[in-house]
Amino acid sequence: MFIAAQLINGISASALLLIYSLGVVVIMGHMNVVNMAHGECIMLGAYVCYYINTVAGAPFFVALIMSFVVTALFGLLIERLVIRKLYGKTAETLLATYALSLIVKQLVNLICGSELKYIAIPFEGHLDIGGVTIPYYNIFIILFAAVILLVTWIIFYKTPFGTKMRAVTSNRPMTECLGINAHAVDSLTFAFGVGLAGLAGAVLAPIRGVSPFMGASYITDSFINVCVGGLQSMIGTTLSSLLIGESTSILGGFWNEVDAKILVFLIVVVLIRFRPDGLFRKEKR
Repeated sequence: MFIAAQLINGISASALLLIYSLGVVVIMGHMNVVNMAHGECIMLGAYVCYYINTVAGAPFFVALIMSFVVTALFGLLIERLVIRKLYGKTAETLLATYALSLIVKQLVNLICGSELKYIAIPFEGHLDIGGVTIPYYNIFIILFAAVILLVTWIIFYKTPFGTKMRAVTSNRPMTECLGINAHAVDSLTFAFGVGLAGLAGAVLAPIRGVSPFMGASYITDSFINVCVGGLQSMIGTTLSSLLIGESTSILGGFWNEVDAKILVFLIVVVLIRFRPDGLFRKEKR
């Protein structure tokens, strides 16, 4: 019974990890941009959800949509003002996005205050299966992660925009010669990745609370998860999320959460040592 409960908790933790890692797959995997402000994008989505759902009283699903829209617009803005001038310059991009993360964090702290804000869990109650209790919100998180993964995969691999995006990633000069507006593709791709981070913040807000400094606790897990799964692989990131989430949950049941995370990260270091390109790497011609 104990193992079953930990496995189910691990699925929920894996779904959360997948949700806030998908934006990294899009931005770092497909655009080769290391966005050090990813955690702050998650935080902005959480704040949008808080103000729309708790302060304005709008339904939670409306808050979810607005979290995506507002953070995507923020991503579009910073791509055009900052990121666009730094493509191909890894060190400069790291410094610029890190500085941006500090600016956003402190601005939100000044405007909204540093106190922790709470959002009521939208789906109260739980489901009992064989003596194992599963909160309804955990079920929602798992289903939501599956839907977001499916929608992202369809956009990237079954639409004309996805074809253009992958073409720009593979060979920018050739796609520009073919008349594709690479800058527009870059802007929309970056905005979509940041919007996914905002969605993650909205989903996290009811169970983790909202504060200006909440993003720092997610950015490391996101980067590690994507590196283990493979930078451009959604399937790899999904399997990596399941591996890390389940391992942390099961080991945390026998030790404390901190020791469990340390052990999981050590395993990740060993895995990356022998598979530096991740579990699923893109084959090069």
